Order: sequence, then structure tokens, then C-alpha cells
Amino acid sequence: MGEFVRLEVADGVGTIRLDRPKMNAISVQVQRELREAAAEATERDDVRAVVVYGGERVFAAGNDVKEMADLSYTDMVKISASVQSAVTAVARIPKPVVAAITGYALGGGCELALAADIRIAADDATLGQPEVLLGIIPGAGGTQRLARLVGPSRAKDIIFTGRFVKADEALAIGLVDRLVPAAEVYDAAVAWAGQFTRAAAYAVRAAKESIDRGLEVDLDTGLEIERIQFAAAFATDDRTIGMRSFVENGPGKAEFRGR
Repeated sequence: MGEFVRLEVADGVGTIRLDRPKMNAISVQVQRELREAAAEATERDDVRAVVVYGGERVFAAGNDVKEMADLSYTDMVKISASVQSAVTAVARIPKPVVAAITGYALGGGCELALAADIRIAADDATLGQPEVLLGIIPGAGGTQRLARLVGPSRAKDIIFTGRFVKADEALAIGLVDRLVPAAEVYDAAVAWAGQFTRAAAYAVRAAKESIDRGLEVDLDTGLEIERIQFAAAFATDDRTIGMRSFVENGPGKAEFRGR
């Protein structure tokens, strides 16, 4: 368990909890602890889905500007991989991941939310990539994941201007997937993640990898990724259980084992 990031597990759902007062600024230490928490969530068999959560007041207001202010170009060359790899570690968790967004998700905080499979946000949340207002650009995936999620023109508007995106606009453009009252954000995220605690874990994993890897390549290569993953699912116990249950009892009644 890290000082500022910890993995809490209950009933098959792991919560990666950011807790660095006051605004969950993402420092080099937080980046390291995010990688560690993501690795633990990946490895633990009792974690079937993951919630990323910054608490009731704020998701994460961005990377630690005070820590970066005096860095030179050569300093940043050394640590820029760390900035990206922390967010990528969350994106690569081979299980369903939901970001539970309260308050602000700005800069690196927005990039962390973009790494999740879906985003459930408070109806008064604010998101954005304001790095240009500091004379830099997003460095933890914002230029890439935001464009893939909301389209290049919307991403350019948000990133070029550095403007804040209110919750209702974020929902309209697909930056978040659902809005709920702030007090209900975490429970809603846990409820979504809880759907997968008894799912066919390797089928869900194969589906996630096929979608994510397919978005990185041309269509024919993506179809080949899907074909390989589809065939591989036939090596799992859950495939046998699922098909037998369907034939004998109809859809949606299989009791999967996660293997």
C-alpha cells in the first residue's frame, strides 16, 4: 500500500484510491504508486473489476506543477516515460475499469480518467486538459486518448484552448458515460464494476484486449486480433460452462469459474 495510492478490495471489486491532499496532484511518487496499484489489481484473482476514485471532493486536479516547474528539457526526457507509464498501467489492467469522477479531473487527472473503460461522473464535475495554459501539452496520453474518445476536432478544441468542460457537455460529447449526483458517484461505479465479479473473466479480458488493441491498428489486423482471441476462448472452462448452460437452461444462467 502506497502513501498516496492504495488498492482496496471488497466483494471482487478493487478500488484504486488516490488520497493526496488537497487536490490529488499527481507527483512522481503518485505515478509510481499508481503503477504498483495497477500491477496488484492485474495480478490478484480476487479483483474482477476496478474502480479508480479520488474521493468525495476531487478526482485529480492534474500533475504536480510545483514539482515540474523547475525541470529542464533533459530532466523531463528522463522522467516523461514515468508520466505516461503510470496512466498506461491503469489502461492496461486486463479487467473492466471505471473512473468515478467527482469535482475536478484536469490535466493528468483527466488523462487518468481517460485510461478507464468507462467514466461515471458527478453532475457538477469539471474535466479538461489545460496544459497549454502552462505552455506545454498533455503528456500522459491526453492528445491520443481524448482524440480517440471524442474525435479529433473536439479534442483539438479542448486541448488548444485549455478550457474546462462541464459535466453536461462532457456527457454530450462522450467524454463521460453517465452523470449522477456527486454523493452517488462511487456507489454507481462500484455497482457497474460489480457486474463482472461472476463474469467469464477471460472472455471479458479477451474482449477488452481485442477492442483496445484493435483501435491501435488497421481493420484487417484488428479482425485478426479478434479471430485469435475468439478461438482462444474455446480453451477456457468458462466457455464450456457457458455453452452447456445455454443449451440446458437458456441464456444468462451460467455460473462461471473465471478460468
